Amino acid sequence: MKYMLIMRATDEAIEASKAMPFEEIINAMGAYNESMIKAGVLLAGEGLSAPEEGFVVEFGKEKPIVTDGPYGETHELFNGFWIIEAATKEEALEWASRAPLGAGTKLEVRRVTDASDFADFADNEYVQKEPEWREQQAQRAREAQG
Repeated sequence: MKYMLIMRATDEAIEASKAMPFEEIINAMGAYNESMIKAGVLLAGEGLSAPEEGFVVEFGKEKPIVTDGPYGETHELFNGFWIIEAATKEEALEWASRAPLGAGTKLEVRRVTDASDFADFADNEYVQKEPEWREQQAQRAREAQG
């Protein structure tokens, strides 16, 4: 099963990270990522730019409303993510617990849905197209790597 580990920080965590040399943060994250790569569980992971560079598209009106960053309260913002392959929820929890994150940081862990979640809709044309789309994405990724 795939799980997404979504990193969130509070104002406290952001202030604490400013007191730490950035190279220490890079090294801690690098070692954590490397441990997941060696264990064969890391599928993807990225940090995200500052909220000032982002925007939110809110739906519910006739036309979506766009709000430029910064937006929302700090605890609502994602700072980065990992997608891991874990056999159980408990294994996902174990990997999440090892993340080198400081006080005030939270990891939201969510299972990524798969085809079995849509078994009742197996006849749906878009559910049927999903495997082909994934192969096309994989092919583009292979081509991008050279």
